[in-house]
Amino acid sequence: MSVDDSEPRARFEALFGRYHAPVRAYVVRRSAGVVVEDVVADTFLVAWRRLEDVPDLALPWLLGVARRVLADQRRAARRRRSLTERLLRESSPPGPWSPPVGLSAELTDALRVLTEREREALLLVAWDGLSPRDAAVVAGCSSSAFRVRLYRARERVAARLGIDQGTPNITERLA
Repeated sequence: MSVDDSEPRARFEALFGRYHAPVRAYVVRRSAGVVVEDVVADTFLVAWRRLEDVPDLALPWLLGVARRVLADQRRAARRRRSLTERLLRESSPPGPWSPPVGLSAELTDALRVLTEREREALLLVAWDGLSPRDAAVVAGCSSSAFRVRLYRARERVAARLGIDQGTPNITERLA
């Protein structure tokens, strides 16, 4: 530590020693216990960084800083909660698949055993009439990945329906 650092450090230590308890009490009365120490620490960090701005009557200034730090903490907590809720909504799996009206029970059961991606692949080709290449664009995957999904879907549906694996196009039964 150089000679130049001793005066600001001594002033800060005196400030901290005198006002730590009142600042902490202020924060305790206004916040949840889990953030108290962080808010107090951030308040004194601001005081250290802006030591030249701290007036002689420091308590009101420090409490103002603590109030702003608390407000920042509350805003950050609201943003985190909002983000968490949004992520949970967006990442939650879709509800169970509901077959369209008029679909046979046999075919409904065969489609229910498919994964969401397999079912989407099969239906994009069978019901929407898309080529595997165009359907891959809709599904957001490569053509080869889509073709694998489609192949697996066709095989699983054919097995479930008891259709000979040699049948050229299982999707004709879905149309």
